[in-house]
Amino acid sequence: MSIAVNKLVVHYVDKHDEDTQIHLREDEMQINDKVNVFIEQLHHAYNGKPGKGYCAFSGEKNSQVSAAMQSYRNNELGFWHFTQQATEVLKEELNKYAFNEVGYLVFCHYQYVATDYVLIALINIKEHYSITSELDLSASRHLDISRMQLAARVDLTAWDTQPDDARYISFIKGRAGRKVADFFLDFLGCEEGIDPKQQSQVMLNAVEDYLSEQQYNKQEKDTLRKEVFDYCNDCVVSGEDANIESLSQTLSKSSDAPFEDFYKEQGYDLAESFPVDKKTVSTMVKFSGLGGGVSVGFERKHLGERVVYDARSDTLTIKGIPPNLKDQLQRFYEENE
Repeated sequence: MSIAVNKLVVHYVDKHDEDTQIHLREDEMQINDKVNVFIEQLHHAYNGKPGKGYCAFSGEKNSQVSAAMQSYRNNELGFWHFTQQATEVLKEELNKYAFNEVGYLVFCHYQYVATDYVLIALINIKEHYSITSELDLSASRHLDISRMQLAARVDLTAWDTQPDDARYISFIKGRAGRKVADFFLDFLGCEEGIDPKQQSQVMLNAVEDYLSEQQYNKQEKDTLRKEVFDYCNDCVVSGEDANIESLSQTLSKSSDAPFEDFYKEQGYDLAESFPVDKKTVSTMVKFSGLGGGVSVGFERKHLGERVVYDARSDTLTIKGIPPNLKDQLQRFYEENE
């Protein structure tokens, strides 16, 4: 197991008559195999969440959480006391908004691949039902990890080594848009830094310009696009940044002109390393869209061959319809003849 858990505390956040209430656990959880498995699942679920934002602690915002976290790291404050202070701040922020957020507030200090993290997540409860051996209905409550929306993770290692980088904290932007994201940033005392979507789009532009300049044929371009996408997708899964050096190694295997030199010469506004937005980089290998009751998606390599677009008539011609779609269409026409 690659996860090593140091500390874990879980509190409960409830809401009655628009007033947030907190129920504090009295001590830290004992670390055992069950805890390690739980945090590993939580870590991978968090890494897999799309559309995360990146930020850093700001001196212009409430610094209670960052100060308490730093005191814990300096051995001036116990982990439980840090979580207690942070939970009080969360209560104050929740009372400012109409969010009906309840659930278990998880604080965990752990290591993954030689990196120190503190993960803070509010996890909702989901009811599950089953039938007993006596054929009675039984209900149980489970942590709904896969659908967590309020969570942030502080990269303590980057906070120490790159405090001015403004992206050592990542957070889930939330299902309700900017208001939820802003609320969690206020709770942490952060300001948003690097934009993964913007950086991913600049990277795509640079890659396409590089492929054009190298004069690869269509098949070679499609192959390299797929390799770049696979690399970026691996970064998303692992929670790591993409970096120019690795991109250059992927793109420049059969060229004497490294991508790394090309991107510097052209002056792209792209960091040496950056968090990847999966939805943005997916356009490198796939076209998709929906509207007016129609949803279409296909691999980019098929454009101009199996899929032909006519801009003048605004039509898309598909040669070789997917078998399951073809079967549905044939049955529909047979039933209506």
